[in-house]
Amino acid sequence: MNKPMNKSVVRLHTPLYRGERRLRIALVGMPNAGKSTLFGAVSSTAPRTGELAGTHRAYGECTVQIGFDEASLIELPSISGFHNLVQDDLAALKYLLWGDQPPPVSEHDPGGPPAPFSPPDVIVQVVDATRLESHLELTLELGHLGRPMVIALNMMDEANEKGLHVNVAALSRLLGVPVVPTVALMGQGISNLFTAAVQAARAAASPLPQPPSKHIREAVLPLSQALNRPEIQAAFRVPHTLLLTHFAAGEAYFEEELRQHFPALFAELERLRREAARTLPRPLDEELHADRHHRAATLFEAATRMGAAHEGRDWRYWLDELFLHPQWGLIGSMAVFAAVLFVVFEVSTWLDSVSAARLVEWVTPWQPHSTGGILGRAVVDGLIGLVGIVVPYMIPLVLLLVALEECGVMQRIAFVVDRAFHRIGLHGGVAVPFLTGLGCNVPAISGAAKVTEGRERIIASVLITFVPCSARSAIILALAGKYLGAAGVFAIFALTMIVIAVMGRLLARRRREFGPGQVQEIPPYAMPQWRVLASETWARTSDILTIVTPLLVGGSVVLALLNHFGADSLINTLFVPVTSWWLGLPAVLGVPILFGILRKELSLLMIYQALGTFELGTQLDWVQITTFLLFLTFYIPCISTFAVMLKTIGRREALLSISMSVGVALLVSGAVRLLLEGVRLFAG
Repeated sequence: MNKPMNKSVVRLHTPLYRGERRLRIALVGMPNAGKSTLFGAVSSTAPRTGELAGTHRAYGECTVQIGFDEASLIELPSISGFHNLVQDDLAALKYLLWGDQPPPVSEHDPGGPPAPFSPPDVIVQVVDATRLESHLELTLELGHLGRPMVIALNMMDEANEKGLHVNVAALSRLLGVPVVPTVALMGQGISNLFTAAVQAARAAASPLPQPPSKHIREAVLPLSQALNRPEIQAAFRVPHTLLLTHFAAGEAYFEEELRQHFPALFAELERLRREAARTLPRPLDEELHADRHHRAATLFEAATRMGAAHEGRDWRYWLDELFLHPQWGLIGSMAVFAAVLFVVFEVSTWLDSVSAARLVEWVTPWQPHSTGGILGRAVVDGLIGLVGIVVPYMIPLVLLLVALEECGVMQRIAFVVDRAFHRIGLHGGVAVPFLTGLGCNVPAISGAAKVTEGRERIIASVLITFVPCSARSAIILALAGKYLGAAGVFAIFALTMIVIAVMGRLLARRRREFGPGQVQEIPPYAMPQWRVLASETWARTSDILTIVTPLLVGGSVVLALLNHFGADSLINTLFVPVTSWWLGLPAVLGVPILFGILRKELSLLMIYQALGTFELGTQLDWVQITTFLLFLTFYIPCISTFAVMLKTIGRREALLSISMSVGVALLVSGAVRLLLEGVRLFAG
């Protein structure tokens, strides 16, 4: 009897906001609330910018992926408030009200609509939790817009340090909007914030009414009734409460539009406003402002308390300080980077000595001369090469990285390096595949394909081929460490990072179809489960059996036959323009270069065989060693990497990547050779 297969079910919430149905979310906030930090944390690699019409205030706009939904995110310039409106704040208010669909009263405005897109479906107000009371005044004003709204209660870490503790649930209940604690600088709460924004859009729920005090409501009631006319509503297309509040406060824009479009009613409206002011102890605009300030203070007192600073700090807090802090996070990332290098160069070396190295010792005495025997030896060599990739380098490294992901560490590193990766057209989510590339480029490219798509997938895959895998790093350490010293090793690795950065910028310029930004989730810390570690490690390395094995064995057979039939001299002759003319190397190194396509470790062995000595310093000078190492570093990684690229990015892009790697290898190594030759000539 067949057992039913277990299937994971993902519930889709409808309507699904994608494509033309994508949401439009406006980020609004007072100066220094962290709005730009939040926008930068989720934006695409190249957000679009512009100026609100009639101002010099810039806005930013990009598409953001939020689970299965998409949203156009607009960062508006900072807003101090909507009372005593200046031109810049008026332009922001016009966008929030109408977007690019001006009402009849606004059609004559010079410069047209304030921004070239429709009004927001959701407003996200970014609030500085340390100055919550003053920000709540803007919250009350935004509530008059009648749109779904979410509060990002930002800088919660600083509020806690000052002993200010906010009852988030109480504040949310009082305002009637979701309130999400965030620390935008450290990526905390951002995923929950945008999830809440999407839910608010689906619920289409506006904030709870926050009416002014009773004495003000009674004073302006006649004015409210006079303004509540269908023709006025059709002309302005704004909530009645907003129009009443702004006209009562004497805001110039609304007053002037009423004067121009309803001259017969304006005198009566102005009389009712004066009568309302006579019943109040202060001018009407001052009374409205004082009342709004009082209501904000009341909300603040109801939802906050003062207490001891640093309450609730534990090991999680200090780990987040290490991994998410803008400065300390880089140090934490470097510590993880060092741990990965330790695995690659220490643990993997030991595993190689007890796995592939033992197999090599076992098969070395077998030196067949017949064609059939050579084919059999080639197959065995290919399988040993497979073991040498998977056992010492791939499995331990992927297992370590999966464990770091399950612990929640790698997601924090991805957030910290996100801005740096933006400079080369990528998101911080590719940090894990790039680290994997230090062990082997094959699972690194497969990993990049799972977290990217379109343009980003191609750029990530191409750049990962320039990450020095363990095999290339082993050659660099073996030769440069012996003949060039620590400075030479550092210079080669530093040049690799420079080449990756430059190539990333060039690829980003070539491919301008920018993908959406990503809301990176910062999960809680957790202990990894062995079952999850095993299944994820298998999922990320299983491509080796289906893709790499046939090509590795087949490549070994082809190269063995070439060598058996004496084609090595022909290969060396064909490579003379590269080896001797351009790189200034002995012609016999053509075969090691070709064998490097199969597996880079073979290049080192073939160098020894071609030159007839293990002391390369007797056959090559320091310029030649440097040139050869640089060429092998940037040259085609291996046939296994090419095979995975065929699957993930397609034949055209894979062939383009190979062409680029050959071109970069020739250009960089040849240029460095000419530079070093010039230095040596000058020094001599």
